[in-house]
Formats: sequence, structure tokens, C-alpha cells
Amino acid sequence: MATKEQQDIDPFTAMESLRSALADAGIALPSLAVDAASPQLRLVELGRVRADVAARLAVALQRGGQE
Repeated sequence: MATKEQQDIDPFTAMESLRSALADAGIALPSLAVDAASPQLRLVELGRVRADVAARLAVALQRGGQE
């Protein structure tokens, strides 16, 4: 079950925040979107990415977003 804090987060705001943070790391997820099929779950779809993008994302996460 989702906590109150999780329930209060707007999925569109979360998606745009993630998009911005990824852009700062030089990463774009073209399929990043809010899942309109399940609005009560507030899901953000990350979508599919090429292997090189997945590898860059992994490096960015391992570095804590620091370049």
C-alpha cells in the first residue's frame, strides 16, 4: 500500500522532474510518460531505451548524478 507521501506526488510533476534530471546528465528517455491507463496508481512509464542509453543511465546512477 502506498504511503500518504507517495499518494501526494503528482505523476506529471514527477515525470518532468525526472526528465529534467536526466537531461542534466545528458540522458533522454523518449518514451517517458505518465501512465494514463491507471491514474489512481500514479505510475510514470520509463519506456524502452537503447542499450547505450541504459548503460549511460547506469553510470549516472552509480556516480550519483555527478559528472
